[in-house]
Amino acid sequence: MLKLDRVDACYASFKALDGIDMTIEAGELVVLLGANGAGKTTLFNTISGLHRPSAGRIHVNGRDVTGHKPSSLVQNGVVQCPEGRKLFPDMSVQKNLWLGGYVHRSDKRAMQKTLDGIMAMFPILAEKKNEAAGSLSGGQQQMVAIGRALMGRPKLLLLDEPSLGLAPLIVKQVFETVSEINAAGTTVLLAEQNAYAALKIASRAYVIENGRLTLEGDRDSMLGNEAVRKAYIGA
Repeated sequence: MLKLDRVDACYASFKALDGIDMTIEAGELVVLLGANGAGKTTLFNTISGLHRPSAGRIHVNGRDVTGHKPSSLVQNGVVQCPEGRKLFPDMSVQKNLWLGGYVHRSDKRAMQKTLDGIMAMFPILAEKKNEAAGSLSGGQQQMVAIGRALMGRPKLLLLDEPSLGLAPLIVKQVFETVSEINAAGTTVLLAEQNAYAALKIASRAYVIENGRLTLEGDRDSMLGNEAVRKAYIGA
């Protein structure tokens, strides 16, 4: 589904990503672990076309998409749910969701079907569909952000810190939802600092430090890795 080959990304003279090699198979749920500033968001923005790589190649479904526009990548199934939700707070929940399907706007019937599925997944959003997105609780806003991403009909969903700032009970619900999305056939790359909860639903994980991938392994090996436990799980 996704292959990165020696990808670099820079901000002026600062190299934020350095030689990233990553492969994600269709149907996997892969976690990207790393501290603040490690390069997780830059990596996501580079995959989704918001930041152009300075070196290396990016392939999606065997197709070289290096340097493609974000809208083109969405049309090809790469959809990002950004850190901090980035909703339009004064617009209604329903309008926020509709905007997520903008590249598919010519097929209103299919968009409505996708929207109906999202409302079934998050019943509270159906109740609040006409309310301003900014008036919702943090957990409900995260549901809108995830729903908006799903409106893009992702084959590969990039989820950037979906548990950030949420209460533990809501975090549990968010991860259950992510697991359901993956089980329904969507490949997921999940950036998280809540390592234990993320690894429990993942198939594999990478660790990124200072713009470099320093460790890779399956769920059990990562949960049992002493360095990972000390750095990211607090054990």
